[in-house]
Amino acid sequence: MKKLNVLVTGVGAIIGYGIVRSLRLCRYDVNIVGMDVYHDAVGQKWCDAFLQAAWASDDNYCDFLVDVINKRSIDLVFFGLEQEIHRVCDDPGNLAGYSNKLVLNNKALIGFSRDKWHMFEYLNLNRVDTIKSLISGEYDKIVDMLGLPFIVKPRRSSASKGLTTIQSREDFHYWKAKLGENFLAQEYIGDDEHEYTVGVFGLGDGTFSQSIAFSRKLGREGSTVKAQTVNIPELDDEVEKLTALFKPVGPTNFQFRRHKGEYFLLEVNPRFSSSLSLRTAFGYNEPEMSVEYFVENKRPDTVVIKQGNAVRYIEDVVNYT
Repeated sequence: MKKLNVLVTGVGAIIGYGIVRSLRLCRYDVNIVGMDVYHDAVGQKWCDAFLQAAWASDDNYCDFLVDVINKRSIDLVFFGLEQEIHRVCDDPGNLAGYSNKLVLNNKALIGFSRDKWHMFEYLNLNRVDTIKSLISGEYDKIVDMLGLPFIVKPRRSSASKGLTTIQSREDFHYWKAKLGENFLAQEYIGDDEHEYTVGVFGLGDGTFSQSIAFSRKLGREGSTVKAQTVNIPELDDEVEKLTALFKPVGPTNFQFRRHKGEYFLLEVNPRFSSSLSLRTAFGYNEPEMSVEYFVENKRPDTVVIKQGNAVRYIEDVVNYT
């Protein structure tokens, strides 16, 4: 295969530079063009070229992206930011003619993932066991239905951002007022020792080429900071059911908690997740699989997944003048 020109967006953030570093480890010969709204984005260090991007909220974002694809002869676009994915799905403009160059998931699944309450309703409609959830009600009613403590989080957010454990009436009133219409209350289930993240590469027909599962610990920002590979048949069964339901395309991340012997879905991320570089370290390279699927139009090869654990830490990147 010829050398591929690939564009990676959001290279200043964990997903974007995770994509870049995974591409550097893949078997394909790639020229990586990185972009970010910030001129000093750290990920540019690992790219062959870098340009400052338009904001996803900019009226001209999609036209800007079309221009980059044409001028740089881009073969495939990897999105490192969820906001860009949503913008392209909502208002593709001239990008509609470039769909074969974009690593994008099933648009219906992307839509469900944007609102946790809509996802909850869809899962209930399809008879999937769900965590008890509410979007309205006063403190006493919610405690009666969900117990204490319970969880409050934004209906529309990503990476567990804004998640708070409610222990008192005062906590509840503060967070309900703060979140407003974005309020979601949920039963507190399981514990931090039994939380899992599972990556699948969806084939669009309700099946997937392969999966990888970690037990995990979350950091304050909502991303995985510690991971341990696991092989749990009951968890695999849940993943297969959900994949059949949602029919994802490409990299997809399911997050679960174990409660009373069952695995309950926390959320679905129909995109690359912050765990992607950890998955690559264990042999499951999603950017490489994406080239296989979106460029070569073939089912990604099955890989041998190594077993072990990983810990993330802060690293310095220093540029001397």
